[in-house]
Amino acid sequence: MVSWQSRQLRPGRTANWFRAEPRWAGAGMMLHDIAPPASGLRFSARTEGGYTIAALSGELDVACTPVLREQLLSVLRPRASRLVVDLSEVSFCDASGLAVLIGTGRRARLLGGVLRLAAPAHAVTAALRLRGLLRQFDVFPTVLAATAQPPPANHIPDTRTQMATSSQ
Repeated sequence: MVSWQSRQLRPGRTANWFRAEPRWAGAGMMLHDIAPPASGLRFSARTEGGYTIAALSGELDVACTPVLREQLLSVLRPRASRLVVDLSEVSFCDASGLAVLIGTGRRARLLGGVLRLAAPAHAVTAALRLRGLLRQFDVFPTVLAATAQPPPANHIPDTRTQMATSSQ
């Protein structure tokens, strides 16, 4: 086991000392024996009608965002970049959870796809509204509604052509 202990040398100066075991470690307890805190978020993914549907349940907070980011980004592929995130069972959402959703949406758009939020629980809707993010996402009342509507056309008009024709 490894821990750090500080010792005052002179006023304003400290030295870090290395201890073999922390004081809280039991006899024979190793660092790998300590389980990380269990995440309160569950993730499942399935494919339906050309969309990948990621269902989340639990709390979407800073403890689970690194794992969730990897899970959501792993289901996005160049040919499978249409993602619906079912938020009906999410009981809490903080800023780090919203950041994961924003990053996932950005990645989906870069791959030519779309991110849609389906059935957000009240806590998620309140967090999105509080931070002014409701307009940034396509929010649908149900998963069925999110998958039934066709994806938006990825056509981006060429502004140079429009400017040239309007100036003539």
